[in-house]
Amino acid sequence: MRFDSLIIGGGLAGLVCGIRLAEEGLRCAIISRGQSALHFSSGSLDLLAELPDGTPVTSPLNALEALNKQAPEHPYSLMGAENVRHFAAESEALLARCHLNLQGSYQQNHQRITPLGTQRATWLSPEEIPTATLGWKRITVVGIAGFLDFQPELVAGSLAENHIEVRTAELTLPALDTLRNNPSEFRAANIARVLDMPEQQRLLIDELKALAINTDGLFLPACLGSEDSQTWQAISRQLPCPLRLLPTLPPSVLGMRMHHQLRRRFLQLGGIMMPGDAVLRTQIEQQKVTAVFTRNHAEVPLQSNNVILASGSFFSNGLEAKFSGIREPIFGLDIRAPEQRDAWCKEDFFSPQPYLQAGVIVDEHFQPRLNGQRIENLYAIGSILAGFDPIQQGCGAGVSMTGALHVARQIIDNHGGNA
Repeated sequence: MRFDSLIIGGGLAGLVCGIRLAEEGLRCAIISRGQSALHFSSGSLDLLAELPDGTPVTSPLNALEALNKQAPEHPYSLMGAENVRHFAAESEALLARCHLNLQGSYQQNHQRITPLGTQRATWLSPEEIPTATLGWKRITVVGIAGFLDFQPELVAGSLAENHIEVRTAELTLPALDTLRNNPSEFRAANIARVLDMPEQQRLLIDELKALAINTDGLFLPACLGSEDSQTWQAISRQLPCPLRLLPTLPPSVLGMRMHHQLRRRFLQLGGIMMPGDAVLRTQIEQQKVTAVFTRNHAEVPLQSNNVILASGSFFSNGLEAKFSGIREPIFGLDIRAPEQRDAWCKEDFFSPQPYLQAGVIVDEHFQPRLNGQRIENLYAIGSILAGFDPIQQGCGAGVSMTGALHVARQIIDNHGGNA
């Protein structure tokens, strides 16, 4: 089988790159090994929230010069400030084409309310996520009886520190009793499947109306809208006060929904998904990837003009930590990582951890090297890249999306496109 582009990894970076290439009419396939890391995300996307020295960032674009001085090997520094600005704007447009209704702008971070009731600087958030500009004085945080992945008391405690009058309440929702009796199944995604049914929405609205008295707004765990935000919109219209949703512990409905909508857009454009498949070996000749062999296609080689490695970091097995060191398992690409194993981590759990900046070394075109030599038709994008800490710097989604579009642009230009 032959493609214009073959992407290894079906997370945020892989899907965004695939969508952009497919929009230009390129024949594109994505090999997706397992569950997307998006299922474990909050649904919000970070661009740059903090510099390596700990300085908070309000305007990501204005912080890029300082970032370049502090971290010249950061993917943003390699890409260049003008490309970051261009592809951040293009990311927002692409997400809108996927019918993802998000609030925020690359021009300035906003503060979203976290599941702990604290605030976190971010780039884009689903429209139902509460932000720090609500201006409400009385909030009711509503839990679901027996649901342990969301704790209203924790949210209420943090909100109360900001001089907000907060009370907690609990929904009973007898329709959830079957799930409630099986704690391992009583998760946000399964609750959403029940509450998305129209007959159950009426019962939910009745319970919420009883709680929407003497309050400026309701906070509910994000257990609505597996496919889109229409369920939340329909319920909100029936209530006398605004309803906002807070992410829960994974699997996250908001993250799953984002993955679903990106994947749907890719398939609508004619992209080919290979779910549950995994790369077993590759063939490289004359500094080019000439074939990729996968578990499901046995001895039938997948051939492509370009190969994009978007297999993720340690969480997705895109990187492996062995006693001998950190390695990239598919191609064996050159890695940047602390040489000594005891330097991978710091004892303080909350300190920036050095191993998070380990990853594949790339140049300004996001092309990696194998034994010091560039593979001409191979690119790397997303969290597999070296040189950044997605947790401390709050830039994981931004690196994934802008990097994906940076590579897509080069492939399109080389293909003769005019994007």
